[in-house]
Amino acid sequence: MARKYNREQILSGNMLTAILTLAIPVIFNSLIQTMYNLTDTYWLGKIGTEHMAAITLVSPIQSIVMNFGMGITSAGAILISQYVGARDYKNAKAMTNQLFACSMIFSIVCGVICCLLTPAMVHALGAEGNVFTYGRIYLQIVILDMPFLFMINLFTAVNQAQGDTVKPLILNACGVVFNMILDPIFMVVLDWGVAGAALATLTAKVPCAMVAFWSLTRKAHSVHLNMKGFKFERNKLKEIIRIGLPTAIGNSTMQFGFVLMSKSVLAYGSTAVAAYGIGNRVNGLISTASNAMGSATATIVGQNMGAGQVERADKGYRMARNMIVVFLAIGGVILSRPAIARPIVSIFSSDEEVIQLGIEYLVVLAIYCWTNGIYNTTMGLLHGTGHTMITMAIDASRLWVFRFITLFICQSVLDMGVASIWYCVVISNALSSLVLFILYHLKVWQKNNIQLA
Repeated sequence: MARKYNREQILSGNMLTAILTLAIPVIFNSLIQTMYNLTDTYWLGKIGTEHMAAITLVSPIQSIVMNFGMGITSAGAILISQYVGARDYKNAKAMTNQLFACSMIFSIVCGVICCLLTPAMVHALGAEGNVFTYGRIYLQIVILDMPFLFMINLFTAVNQAQGDTVKPLILNACGVVFNMILDPIFMVVLDWGVAGAALATLTAKVPCAMVAFWSLTRKAHSVHLNMKGFKFERNKLKEIIRIGLPTAIGNSTMQFGFVLMSKSVLAYGSTAVAAYGIGNRVNGLISTASNAMGSATATIVGQNMGAGQVERADKGYRMARNMIVVFLAIGGVILSRPAIARPIVSIFSSDEEVIQLGIEYLVVLAIYCWTNGIYNTTMGLLHGTGHTMITMAIDASRLWVFRFITLFICQSVLDMGVASIWYCVVISNALSSLVLFILYHLKVWQKNNIQLA
């Protein structure tokens, strides 16, 4: 009933209610997801700076593979949302089956390959000594959670495409509780260090993935998973690839840029890497509302475009964008005060040098975080209409053009030292948001780029 109510709310109800109904659970869901990393960061900070630096260094490698696969899942969610908007539940269920097969095959194959190649990849990042050892151990273990993570992501995508963001919230909340319980047991009580952090994350996802699979196979749901007599459908696979591959490439290319960014930070020492990791994780919390609005925008736009309601899709985007920009601008001013930033950063480290650098980074991030509101909602608009080639170009240029050019100028021309890292992040985000804002006004999104069966 909740899904049918949300669908009608998205297609014909009060738009503010529709946005909040979708976004608020996603905000909490994003906060919960972030807690996986924050919990690890907290306990690693208690163990030592090198442990935290190692995870910060290797985490983008895991993200490259995950984000490539999630691009495929994201494409399926877009297609499902448009089928739901068109009330074509037969094809929505068929797309769910195709999506499940693709994501499971990808996650298993890539998980095994990445596990075997981990030592070479960590070495290529320039890690040495304990940082190399800890990074290798963590990555080899945590990468094995991919099949379980993708099962949870599929559950989230299928439910969110139908306008139900509450069930994914509940499932992920359970996972975080498991992780928060297991982290101190594995890392401190059993003294497994970074291996304990990885095993806690892996173990916590297993029961959640099992529940996700059970829920998706329930025939009582309008859109459910049924692999009986399954066979690949060429047309649907082509749509998944056509819409999903650009997103996958854009996501993974962006994450590879993060790997090189981590390598650039490593040049300033493990203290800078630890501060960079803390800042990014706190920034993840700041950005949860923005990411949620982007996700809600994609669902609202996808369903309304599927129903042929272009003007309502535009209204939903503009309302979501304006709301989140104001929210982030106010929140950013508050978080940019050093008196507030210090106790937040101090939660994750007792090293005064790390704390000071972390405060500097967090203050800069907070002041400019409002630009993320434009970025995420406009990307949601383009995703919802299937313009993933454009989003791929934006994702790639944000890191490979804007960020690295800004980093070069700040380091080599302005000689700003480690502050170059902080400013290249916010300037590249702002420039990408400006490009997206211009593209919205050029109205390239108004042509629906998704071909429903």
